[in-house]
Amino acid sequence: MTTSQSQQHQARRTRGPGRPLRWSALATAAAMAALAGCTTPPPAATETAAAAAAPAPVSTDTAASRPPPGASLAGQARTFSTQLATYTSVSFDSVPGWSRDDFSESWPAFLGSCKVLNGRGAEWKSVCDRAQKVDSKNNNAIRGFFEGEFSAYQIRDDDRRPDGVVTGYFEPEIPGARQYGAPFIYPVYGQPEDMLFADARKLPPGNGTVAARVQGRKVVVQTGLSTRDMGAPGLYALDLSGIARDTLDRKVRLRIEGKQLLPYYTREEIETKGAPNAKVLAFVSSATALYEMQIQGSGRIRMANGDIVRVAYAEQNGQPFRPTLARAANGKPRSAVKVRGSSIELQLDDGDDDDSDIGSVADGTIRTRGFTLARPVTSGAVVVPGRRPAAGAVTGSGIKDPSYVFFKESTSPVGGPVGAFGVPLSAGRSIAVDPRSTPLGYPVFVSTRTPGSGAPMQRLTIAQDTGGAIRGAVRADYFFGNGQQAATNARRMKERGQLWILLPRGLAVAQAAVSSTIRTRGGPVGANLPQCLVPSEDSCVDD
Repeated sequence: MTTSQSQQHQARRTRGPGRPLRWSALATAAAMAALAGCTTPPPAATETAAAAAAPAPVSTDTAASRPPPGASLAGQARTFSTQLATYTSVSFDSVPGWSRDDFSESWPAFLGSCKVLNGRGAEWKSVCDRAQKVDSKNNNAIRGFFEGEFSAYQIRDDDRRPDGVVTGYFEPEIPGARQYGAPFIYPVYGQPEDMLFADARKLPPGNGTVAARVQGRKVVVQTGLSTRDMGAPGLYALDLSGIARDTLDRKVRLRIEGKQLLPYYTREEIETKGAPNAKVLAFVSSATALYEMQIQGSGRIRMANGDIVRVAYAEQNGQPFRPTLARAANGKPRSAVKVRGSSIELQLDDGDDDDSDIGSVADGTIRTRGFTLARPVTSGAVVVPGRRPAAGAVTGSGIKDPSYVFFKESTSPVGGPVGAFGVPLSAGRSIAVDPRSTPLGYPVFVSTRTPGSGAPMQRLTIAQDTGGAIRGAVRADYFFGNGQQAATNARRMKERGQLWILLPRGLAVAQAAVSSTIRTRGGPVGANLPQCLVPSEDSCVDD
């Protein structure tokens, strides 16, 4: 970078971009990341340095630059909150490891996100257009781009704690076959054709029974009708008492049974009754390996002839993620968790750092995405529509988690698996996040420890994936890639970490913190705050 360019970047970093802002629909992408490791805590940013940093001013010359009512403006607001998290403006100099990172390693992942973010509003389009002009091999130029275009905000949880959990995941590979036959008796299902969707925001309050119609795959509640009208053609009864309304995308997964609309089948029902309306993509020999692949969200299935079938997440049955946690000798769960609504959040547990027990599908436990799970006591055959069980009676896999993931075949033979954001994941630079606190597609700087060595791991990542196991404000799941080393590192990784999200200057984000009258340890919380930092119909939706 030339002296002139450096001065320009420093000036933009100090005074802000100085451009009139244009408002559009709230951007819908995400970036919240983390990396994890071993036993010693990562270097922490000082509270005083974080709080003292003043965000760069942003031009507000025109009416078009004013934020929507109730929203905060990235680059102007010092702090703001959602129901789950509080965000505090910091200087880039106060972010530990920022000046030492090799930003050229994260640049391809960021440009991949731009392919989606380009369509998410004027702010993102301007940022991504200017990114195309940056020298991708010049680390100083890339760092200057991020410092000039973005404001950094540290993420804290609803108790204003900066430390959270960083875990790891990978793309597993398991043996399989296209045809059913021992030992390949467990189906890998595609998305069922009989799965219907209702918008939880449009359901009436209460736990009563309402009338609804089915339009394509959409369930629409009919107003002004009573249960006496249920016999009319095309009407179905929907019992609201069994509906989970707090899914992140606010979609309720349903099925038709007679004249009723019921929650979609649980894992046990799928395994003991079959899924006749779902295409079978392949068969595998281990129910436990299939379950781990469902938790990871993608995988490779190796055929006997060496061919690889890559699968990626397609849908989920709408049931909550409720894994069977392994227990220690004293009877306590070996993974500390907190249940919030239908979500289960992994908690920090300083006594859970024994690398000798990283878990695998061949051991008595499974260590996956930070959870230490118990293997099923018994695992038997499952129902496959049109097939006779290869051996023994149908007993199911023995896995008690009601959630079930459906896959789709990936057409890309190379590169990383496609994450929830719709772009291929980059090993070492992509993370999975909770899209409520970290919108998909956004840059996130993570400070944590490397698994095994305990060395500081501080780098810029891009939030490009999510998962039912990834819940919490300061929560990141680091993608290690594929292969045995990636699997070992991912299973080992569970460490405390801190996260800083980079927001385009001038972007409208969550409601201002001062709007809440309820405070915990000085931080605003409450149902009057938005659920999402940046709403997105695909990942996080506000009521």
